[in-house]
Amino acid sequence: MAEQVARAWAEEAGIAAVFDSAGISDEEWGAPINPPAARVLRKHGYPIGDHRAHRITREEADAADYIICMEQYHLNNVARRFPQATGLYLLTDFDPEAPQGAAVPDPWAMPDSAFERTLAQIEAAMPGLLSELAEG
Repeated sequence: MAEQVARAWAEEAGIAAVFDSAGISDEEWGAPINPPAARVLRKHGYPIGDHRAHRITREEADAADYIICMEQYHLNNVARRFPQATGLYLLTDFDPEAPQGAAVPDPWAMPDSAFERTLAQIEAAMPGLLSELAEG
């Protein structure tokens, strides 16, 4: 969800940036976007794209200016696997209203209302993220 939202917000703001989404496990390898996530994104006017789940690679970590994680566990995993990686953040680091270290929980296998809450957290971080990208 965050990849599609970030792309849409950056495009609207005229910020040239490349966004990609990757996980920390191979559990969902090759799977398309979760159907409830797709429904919620469409409902709010976001594109769905052709994303397929994959585990973050060393090449991706090395090429990224920012690696933005949803939960501290994810951030710790990436930092341990790729100690050379820089620009590690939680998405909520870009939301001034979010408590420090707050997670954006994965709503997988939950009702659409959980995906709505996740979308709201993602959108709350977009102004701060875009500001960072514009300055960086």
